Parts: sequence; structure tokens; C-alpha cells
Amino acid sequence: MDREFIAERQKGLQNYLNVITTNHILSNCELVKKFLDPNNYSASYTEIALQQVSMFFRSEPKWEVVEPLKDIGWRIRKKYFLMKIKNQPKERLVLSWADLGPDKYLSDKDFQCLIKLLPSCLHPYIYRITFATANESSALLIRMFNEKGTLKDLIYKAKPKDPFLRKYCNPKKIQGLELQQIKTYGRQILEVLKFLHDKGFPYGHLHASNVMLEGDACRLLDLENSLLGLPSFYRSYFSQFRKINTLESVDVHCFGHLLYEMTYGRPPDSVPVDSFPPAPSMAVVAVLESTLSCEACKNGMPTVSRLLQMPLFSDVLLTTSEKPQFKIPTKLKEALRIAKECIEKRLIEEQKQIHQHRRLTRAQSHHGSEEERKKRKILARKKSKRSAVENSEEHSAKYSNSNNSGSGASSPLTSPSSPTPPSTAAALGLGKDVKEGKDVRVTPTSSTCASATSSSLASCEHRGAHTASTPGCEWREPRGLTQLHPEFPKRNFEESRNL
Repeated sequence: MDREFIAERQKGLQNYLNVITTNHILSNCELVKKFLDPNNYSASYTEIALQQVSMFFRSEPKWEVVEPLKDIGWRIRKKYFLMKIKNQPKERLVLSWADLGPDKYLSDKDFQCLIKLLPSCLHPYIYRITFATANESSALLIRMFNEKGTLKDLIYKAKPKDPFLRKYCNPKKIQGLELQQIKTYGRQILEVLKFLHDKGFPYGHLHASNVMLEGDACRLLDLENSLLGLPSFYRSYFSQFRKINTLESVDVHCFGHLLYEMTYGRPPDSVPVDSFPPAPSMAVVAVLESTLSCEACKNGMPTVSRLLQMPLFSDVLLTTSEKPQFKIPTKLKEALRIAKECIEKRLIEEQKQIHQHRRLTRAQSHHGSEEERKKRKILARKKSKRSAVENSEEHSAKYSNSNNSGSGASSPLTSPSSPTPPSTAAALGLGKDVKEGKDVRVTPTSSTCASATSSSLASCEHRGAHTASTPGCEWREPRGLTQLHPEFPKRNFEESRNL
């Protein structure tokens, strides 16, 4: 096949995958994960869940499965079944099964004790758990089935039993809630978050699908998720911001997402949010800015108590007669505290890695840009020219030093009346006469001629002059003994060659 065609198809496929993975709901879809990472997502979690539920029914025969609720949630490793009690066949319940996640830091004993403790939690804004049990690898909980559905079902006008993608991925109509609903539901959710924070119970899983509607009240779901160590729905958002590093700040940030969805009928396109669309009240925008704006994500989240004091929620009156109750033994409180610290520590490490990766990506993108390439080419040319100039100067300096060292092998330039240098005079036996300033005439001997000739040739070779023939060297020597007598070199050389 044509290489250009293949490259074009690869580019198109990459763009298609980028669009899918940037969509928060699609990126968590089981089919997408199996396509991108088949090795880690090859198991059939529905079959695993059925096996665990079957084992449970052996010890609890009063329950009976009506039908599996396929894909009503977004988690791959969490499955749901519609249930009924044998002696109450008209009542419908929902069984949820989930295995352990990466943030499970409780010991098996503490984990099972806390899971079994959840049905005792009573709060007007927490959805009641009918039954809960756990083993060393998973947990199973049963709640009453609510035909009205969750807060997300209300926003998207969806049916609770429909698959998650069909309900929320491409809504037909986008419409937010009324201002009074936003105020009331928001206040109720903040109250239950404050209750859990005061109890030292980690949550971190707030989103519209985890808020059940019952009458005019919002009730929180899935308290067990933090005990199981499951990742949050919005983890890919808050893991980018290093100031959101506690479970309390995670809850506040997730509340910002929920408030945005209640106000505008859809989740934000990206976080942080630079500018907010028109809202029913400026008080809503003020809360959104404190939780989702660039400044908030950079500097940190407000506390739940601070949000309760803001104008949007401070004037909401809650009427409820149910008294909150959730007794946690001191030993389990300490286990929860340690587990919470471990969860936060892993989040901080993940944020650090993401920060380093983003810095590296920005640096690579910057150096790979066309502008940077041009700058590097210009700098490379300048450096090349500078190196050429430096090499030329260095070569000239070496050549000059070579000439100076070569001329040093012969005697320096002197006039006929100048005294002969001591070294030369001594070699010829003239030292005494030169010192007295007498007119010296050289009478060569054969040994003297040979020595002078070899010295002259060596000097000529050292200076890089003509070395092809002796006569060339003989007549090009301008220094040394030639100045003592004009005819000395020619005559001596000829006599020494005739020897």
C-alpha cells in the first residue's frame, strides 16, 4: 500500500482516538479501555460478579435475583443486579458488587468491619443501606431501588435502568435546574459532606449519579467506594492541580462540578473554567469561581463551612426531623485516618508525576516548534562561523610560532661588522677572535664544512622551505654563516661535496 495513504490513515485514527479519550464519559467506557489496553481489561467482570453473588446467596437464601442491570454505572469493575426478597416479592432492591481498587489501604479485618457498619449510618441526606457484607477481595451492598432515579437522571431526563452511555453521553435536551432547586440540593449536599468530614470518614466520590432523589431531598450514595479504594469519577480533573491534595478539597472541587451541571444542564467542557455562561444568579457564579476557576485550582479550594456561609446557601432553611447517627469505634477511626493519609499521599505522588510530565511535554513542544528550529539554525551558523574564525586564528598563531622556532635554529640576522653569535663562533673555533673584535676570515676544514652544511639543511627543513634539492636549500639560507663571508656557503658546500 502507498506509504502516504497509510500515514494519512494513521493520523486520522490518532485524531479520532484523541477526541474519544478527551470525552470524560467515553474515556471510561469498557469498550474503549479494552481496545486501547486489551491485556489489562481482558477479564469478564460480569461473570466474576455473578460468581460472588451466587456464593453470597448460599448463605443468604432470602434474596433472589430478578435481572442484571447492564451498564447502568460507569465503573468497569462494579456491577448491579435488580433484587427482591422472597417473602416480599413486590419490593425491588438493587445489589451492587465491586472489587478492590488501588487505594484500598485498610486491613482486611478493618475493611470488613467498616463495610458491615455502613447500614447503621443514619442521616437525612444519606441513602440508607439495607445490607452490606465483604470478603478479602470485594464488597456487596443492597439498597432499595428508586424509580425516580438520581440527580443526574433528573438533569438529563433519563430512565434509571438505561445504560450509562445512552442516558448521559448525548442528551437530546440540555437544561439546568431551577434556582431554588440548585440552592436546596446544594445546601443538603454540603451538609452531608460536613457531617462525614467531622466524623473523619473519607468520601471523595461526589457526582450527580451518586446523589439519589427521594421526595424533595438529596441523599448521598456509595459511601463504600472510599473503603474499597476505588478511583473518583473526577480524578482525571483534580489530579492535575497540586493544591487539591486532601479528600476534603477533593469533595469541594467535585461539588463545583456538580453545581455546574445542575446550573447549566451539562458538565464543563474543560477545567479550570475561564469564563462562566450566564447563570440564574450571580451567587451561583461566585460559588463556581471559588471551586472551578483558574485561581481556585491554582491556590486551593475553600472549606465546606466556607461554602455554607456564601450567599447562595446561607439563607436556605432545611426542615428535617431525622437525627444524624453514625457511630464509629475509636480503633476503626484510627484505621480510617491512616487509610485517608495513604490515599492523599498517593494522590500527591500522582500529581507530582503529572506535573513533571507536563513540563517535559511543554519543553519538547517548545524545542520542536518551527520558531525554535529557526533560532537553533541561526545559532548553529553563528557558532560555525565563530569556530572557523577561531580555527583560522589558531592556525595562524601556530604557523607564526613555527616560523619563530625555525628561525631560532640558525643565527639571528647580523651585519658583516656585527660580532658572530657565541654559539656559532664557538662551533667554528672563533670565540676568542670575535670577542677581541678582529677581522676574521674563515678558513674552512672538511669537518667544519660538513657540520655547517648539515646544520643549514636541518634549518631549512624545519622552516618548511624547499627540501627537494640541496642547491635550493644552499642559496635560500639568508642567515648564519653567510653573513660572515659572502662566498662561504657556495665554496664550502662545493668543497664538502667533492670530498
